[in-house]
Amino acid sequence: MKTRITKLFGIQYPIQCGGMLWLATPELAAAISNTGAMGNLTSGNYNTGDGLREAIDRTRELTDKPFIVNITTMPSIRLPIELLREFFQICCEKKVTAIEVAGAPVDTFLGPDYIPMAKKADVKVLHKVGTVKHAIHAQKIGYDAITVAGFEEGGFPHKDNVSTIVLVPKVVEEVDIPVLVAGGMADGKSLAAALALGADGIMMATRFLATKESNVHPNIYAALLKANENDTSLNLQSLLSGFGLQVRALRNEMIRKIEEVEQKGGDLSDLLPLISGERARQVWKNGNVEEAMLTIGQSVGRIRDIPSVGELISRMVKEAGSAIQRSMRMIE
Repeated sequence: MKTRITKLFGIQYPIQCGGMLWLATPELAAAISNTGAMGNLTSGNYNTGDGLREAIDRTRELTDKPFIVNITTMPSIRLPIELLREFFQICCEKKVTAIEVAGAPVDTFLGPDYIPMAKKADVKVLHKVGTVKHAIHAQKIGYDAITVAGFEEGGFPHKDNVSTIVLVPKVVEEVDIPVLVAGGMADGKSLAAALALGADGIMMATRFLATKESNVHPNIYAALLKANENDTSLNLQSLLSGFGLQVRALRNEMIRKIEEVEQKGGDLSDLLPLISGERARQVWKNGNVEEAMLTIGQSVGRIRDIPSVGELISRMVKEAGSAIQRSMRMIE
């Protein structure tokens, strides 16, 4: 499969893993990259620059293929802005293939020198956006590509609540840089649909969570297989209003507690103990699904099995080809 994204990143298939805190490790990133898709190493897994350096080196021990490093540009108690700047600088020093930015634009959050720094190091920079306006800004300041995320996505969709199928063609009509699609992407049909909308590939996270190499507790796999597209909800609108964001997560006991705090007008100090990333880190391993906010997208309703990464990518590519050929026959 050849698109502007495969050419930009030097990969075989236009399928990228999204950032996943605690889950997008060197092992998962390499497993995905070794299939010809684009693995993701999430910088937020690490508390120091040296930790990220070691993770990049470890990923390169496991694969000689391209991979992307996620940096989330949002205020964090555990990850101060100085550390996020260091993460970006390390990615440039290590000359990783690309940096995926999720959150505020690099120029306004980290500073105006960071995009030029990446260009000088020949590191591509991609930004995940949820509006046409932000897509246009990303192109203007020099991003190499964008991921357009509809509100179906798990994690932090834009509060405008525009669906992927509406948002993507609007963005494609307004920018000239390569476009990936996120939000609801789960299989080869999703890939074919994204290409039909004018995009150059897709980004998935929930679907990669539901693979053997994500190495989560069996209870997590069982919850994913049981859930349908109605089993996620949008929360934290008040807390993230300044960023135009909200959180989509699996509906569970913790989400119900968060909703109670929001309904009572609670503030950040009330919510922090409930939304702590450390809670999720423990749950991925111990399987107590009700005890943390688990950021999962509506695409969970399309997940019916837990394949290996290799099985998943092979199946998706074949399914995408079949879907495209079927559409062409209909036109004839």
